[in-house]
Amino acid sequence: MTEPLLASTFLFRFSAPCLYHKEIWPSGPLQLEEKHRLPSFGELEGRPIFADVRGSWSERGLSFWVQVTGKRQMPWCRDSRLDDSDGLNLWIDTRNTKDIHRASRFCHRFVFLPSGTGRRLDEPVATPVAINRAKDHPKPAPSGALHVRSELRPGGYVLQAHIAANALTGFNPEEHPRVGFAYAVIDRELGWQTFTVGPEFPFVEDPSLWGEIELTR
Repeated sequence: MTEPLLASTFLFRFSAPCLYHKEIWPSGPLQLEEKHRLPSFGELEGRPIFADVRGSWSERGLSFWVQVTGKRQMPWCRDSRLDDSDGLNLWIDTRNTKDIHRASRFCHRFVFLPSGTGRRLDEPVATPVAINRAKDHPKPAPSGALHVRSELRPGGYVLQAHIAANALTGFNPEEHPRVGFAYAVIDRELGWQTFTVGPEFPFVEDPSLWGEIELTR
C-alpha cells in the first residue's frame, strides 16, 4: 500500500471548544471535568494517546490540566534543557492569524515541566520561550503571571498550569474568542502527543500550522 504524501492532519484546520471555568486557578487543585478535555487530532493517524489534556479560560487567563500515563521511567526534566525535557508545551496566538508563517507579537510559547528546577531538580517549571524566526515578540510575562503544580504518580504525572491574562499580549475573550492554539506533550519515552500536526512539520515556529480553540461560555 502506498504511503500518503501528506499527513491527514495537514489537510484540515482543527478547532475545539475551550470552556469557561470561573475558578481558573484556585488555591486548591484545579478541577476540570471531562467536558474540558482537548482532543489530539493526531489520533486520526493512529498516533498513541498517552496524555489527558484539559483546558479552561476566564477573563483572568487560561488554565490547563494534564495527566500522563503509561510511563515506566521517571520524567526527565531540566530547566536548562527545555526542548529536551518531558512536559507540556503550549503555543497561543491571541489574534488567531492563519496566514502567517512567522510568529507575530500576539504569538506565545510556554513550557511547563513536572520537575527540573530547585536544588534537587524536583520542583516544577513554568516559563515563556521565544519562538524561533519570530518577526516580533510579545510583551515579557510579568513576574507571577505563570503558575504550575505537579504530582508525580506511578506510571506518570499530573501537571496543572496557569497563564494569567497579563502574560498574553492581545488577550481579549470578548472581541477575539477564537485563539490560535497548539500543544505538545513531549516525552522521551512515549513520544509526542500534539493537538494537530506532529513534529515532522515545523509547527513549533509556524503559526499557520496551529489549530484553534474557541473560548466558549
